[in-house]
Amino acid sequence: MAKLERNIRVEAVVLRHSDWGEADRLLGLYTREAGKLRAIVKGARKMRSRKAGHLEPFTRVQLMLARGRDLWIVTQVETVDAYLPLREDLQRIAQASYVIELLDRFTYEEGQNRLVYNLLVDTLARLAEGDDFFLAVRYYELQLLDLLGFRPELVNCVKCGEQIKPLDQFYSALLGGALCPVCGPREISARPISMPALKYLRHFQRSTFKEAARAQVPAETRQEVEAVIQYLLTYHLERGLNSPAFIREVRRISTQQP
Repeated sequence: MAKLERNIRVEAVVLRHSDWGEADRLLGLYTREAGKLRAIVKGARKMRSRKAGHLEPFTRVQLMLARGRDLWIVTQVETVDAYLPLREDLQRIAQASYVIELLDRFTYEEGQNRLVYNLLVDTLARLAEGDDFFLAVRYYELQLLDLLGFRPELVNCVKCGEQIKPLDQFYSALLGGALCPVCGPREISARPISMPALKYLRHFQRSTFKEAARAQVPAETRQEVEAVIQYLLTYHLERGLNSPAFIREVRRISTQQP
């Protein structure tokens, strides 16, 4: 992308923050106009700072940024949407943390992609407003992979090219998609995948969210779909994510509550 001006106005989602120096705060941002950026908020940790309330993770903000020597500096900030429900419920916090971590790990600084930004804010809104976290997150994962150039092939066998038939099949992250029952057993990287799981993966991949939301996915198939996507993500990232363990712990706690 073209070199950014010294002063820019952006819309962004706060991915994370950390302390910087004695009174400042360092933000990780994903912006609509410039992709991922890091920015310093001067004096944000002071008691009377007007900017502090706009800087929590998951918050959607409007920012004025000035280019510093090494980092951007926030000169103005205004909240667009705080997505408050994401801070009031452990399950929503866990799912939103995963969405943010996945984006952070797959993207690089100043790699602008408006479609990725739109997908991010749409997903945060769905997690804040809805209750079907499985649908919101699985749709996000597959659409994010598509937008970033990692779209898995789910219609034809990646080895022989034959169209996948309505039978249980195989899947390989190394080869980039589904394998037919003839090719699958010959590939050391291949894993079995049921036809229902493959069907729902296809549906989420090629549908709008409204269309995808009509799917009624059984619990057993949900688990398989989630496992297949995690296998694919771990392969592309070359190591696991941190937030899935948090999600599993939150689920465990939820099932133990009376």
